[in-house]
Amino acid sequence: MYKLDIPLNLREKAAVERRRRAEEERQGRVFNAKYRQIGIDKEALDEQVQERNWLEELERKRANAFAQDAIRNDTIAQLLQQRQENDERDYNRSLNEYRAIHQQPSAQREWDLNDPDYLKKDKPARVSDDDPRCGPASLQKFQGEDLNARARAKYQMEQLREWSRMQQEDQRRAQQQQQTADRLYDAKQSELDQRALELQRAEEECQHAINQTVRNYNDALFRETQERRAWKKRREDYDNYAEMANMISCDLLTENPDQAISQFGPHRVVPDRWKGMNEDQLRQIREEQQRQIEEKKRRDEEEQQRDDEWDRRRHAEAKAGMVAEKQMEREQHLYDRDVYNDNQRLAREQRNLKEYLDRVVYTNQPTAAYHAQFNTTSR
Repeated sequence: MYKLDIPLNLREKAAVERRRRAEEERQGRVFNAKYRQIGIDKEALDEQVQERNWLEELERKRANAFAQDAIRNDTIAQLLQQRQENDERDYNRSLNEYRAIHQQPSAQREWDLNDPDYLKKDKPARVSDDDPRCGPASLQKFQGEDLNARARAKYQMEQLREWSRMQQEDQRRAQQQQQTADRLYDAKQSELDQRALELQRAEEECQHAINQTVRNYNDALFRETQERRAWKKRREDYDNYAEMANMISCDLLTENPDQAISQFGPHRVVPDRWKGMNEDQLRQIREEQQRQIEEKKRRDEEEQQRDDEWDRRRHAEAKAGMVAEKQMEREQHLYDRDVYNDNQRLAREQRNLKEYLDRVVYTNQPTAAYHAQFNTTSR
């Protein structure tokens, strides 16, 4: 304990007397109920601070869950868009190949008019014995003639062989193309199935986190709803009492003759005496409605632009937050290490100070007079 038996000089006595008088004056102020100030409820404030921190943490978790869900939806949309682009590319390639093979200019219906060799391919005056153009007056056909029978039969056989060969070639080429397309489609489907499985697992994890956050948020909303309903019930009771008082003293029940006079200026009218609006007023109303429609469109466009800008800013801030969080973790690790070293040093200093106080300063045993000096002042 401290050494209290050391004699004091006159200056110290005067200081002690001055502090004693100041203490007596302060006791007169503190113990006087008229001037005493009552403190605040710190426990209630601490509970409010904890509740607010809990709500902020819950809101932050909810925002993180929705952010993860938005990222997952963006990833799925990108994959679906890529799949659609690949399908459109394959379709366009197949369409061009089909046009190149099966839709040649010579197969068009208007090729007879656009063929540069039309005159070379034009029919002669007499094609065959059965040519309907050769009548009796044409002098191109006589009874019993058959000039192109052998050539026609040979040409028909060659034409049949050529048609058969072309059909076989087309079938073979179509089968090869179909096989190649099937292999590519199977490989693409395997890749997409693998990605779909990965996305499904990510979606399940994200959905679990979202469900947990939503459950906590719903609990908080339920408590808030109960409080709001109680407050609303009290407010409705107050409004009902005020409405009953107003109805009892209103002009309608008291039949006040001055109630038909408008209190808002000459431009305001009483509804039961109003006969309708004129054309100018209707036109002004239509113009005002049109202006409001245009103003609403403009506000919607500005709102959409703000939403887009907010989405871009939110993604940028999310990336910056991740980088800052990693930096804070590194700084926190360094800070924890420094605090640990400081605590070790302070522990050594406190042990040394305690040993010094026990050996040098605290040499006298406390008496009853020492303990009696406490709780005697307003401090």
